[in-house]
Amino acid sequence: MDFLLSGIMAITWQQCVMYAVGLLLIYLAIVKGFEPSLLLPMGFGAILVNIPASGVLNQMVPMMGGADKEVAGIIQWLFETGIDASEALPILLFIGIGAMIDFGPLLSNPKMFLFGAAAQFGIFFTISLATLLNFSLPDAASIGIIGAADGPTSILVSQILNSKYIGAIAVAAYSYMALVPIVQPFAIRLVTTRKERLIRMEYNPKSVTKLTRILFPIIVTFIAGLIAPQSVALVGFLMFGNLIRECGVLGSLSDTAQNNLSNLITLLLGITIAFSMKADAFVNVNTLLIMGLGLVAFVFDTIGGVLFAKFLNLFIRKNKINPMVGAAGISAFPMSARVIQKMGLKEDPSNHLLMHAISANVSGQIGSVVAGGVVIKIVSEILKNMAG
Repeated sequence: MDFLLSGIMAITWQQCVMYAVGLLLIYLAIVKGFEPSLLLPMGFGAILVNIPASGVLNQMVPMMGGADKEVAGIIQWLFETGIDASEALPILLFIGIGAMIDFGPLLSNPKMFLFGAAAQFGIFFTISLATLLNFSLPDAASIGIIGAADGPTSILVSQILNSKYIGAIAVAAYSYMALVPIVQPFAIRLVTTRKERLIRMEYNPKSVTKLTRILFPIIVTFIAGLIAPQSVALVGFLMFGNLIRECGVLGSLSDTAQNNLSNLITLLLGITIAFSMKADAFVNVNTLLIMGLGLVAFVFDTIGGVLFAKFLNLFIRKNKINPMVGAAGISAFPMSARVIQKMGLKEDPSNHLLMHAISANVSGQIGSVVAGGVVIKIVSEILKNMAG
């Protein structure tokens, strides 16, 4: 009977911690409604991979005759095939994300593109801070990307740069995406006055032609690809999804990409990332540091967008920009735009900022994936030069 209890006897305290982490993620998904399509499979997967001799991980099984045979575990196989070998899962998710996005408000107000760039400040600030805390450059760069509030980009960058902390980075990225309604208002109020939050912005949208909508994803792919070739997989698949949406001849495929494909890939990505949440790699001081640095990145991305809007207002006499709109330049779409709308209405019930915030928010979708590609390119070149 002892062999029936061997699993229980093999449980370590670190694995118990991971069971608690998994249950917490499941609780946040079900009870609080925080990113349930991803946090729930991630939490359940964290439990699965930390069961001693878990069948979801590769293991050697004794066979007749004395020889051992390696049996593939499903989660480890998904990770090695869909993330480690090809980064396929996070990249494919971008097709669904692109199909969801309407770039019309941004195209009718192009100056909002600036906020998609300005709100990436926290990424580079946190990379520097993480390096000072003795993280390696690839790990520091991967941690910094958490600030973009873009889970798939965080996963892809950490995988390409071969970070040891992909599990912690994924948990931090999606946790802070879910906490946008809590973190962003705090960060915005730190650097704005009530007078600034009361600034009204009129919305006079210009019509955007179908040709413009079709050409936009193609042009963005060319520009981003030529500037930062490493971003092509990210930007290209995002724009491909948007082209499916806007072309007008693939309506059923657009609906499939937005719903079925996106939901399926999200579920698979969540439970697959759990492979990196094994207790021996996850339960350590660096994981706590990563969670803290991720929060710093997220807060400074928000503050960067707000301060940039305030800077622009120094040169604008009429029709000033409400600085809160700059905070929507992160990639958490459409959560960040909704936060700005609610904050604007709280200050002035007749001040509607949603469309301006949406414009900045979709710009942040582009900005975050371009930033990811730029970081990959810069870090790869630095490592190449150091090796040479």
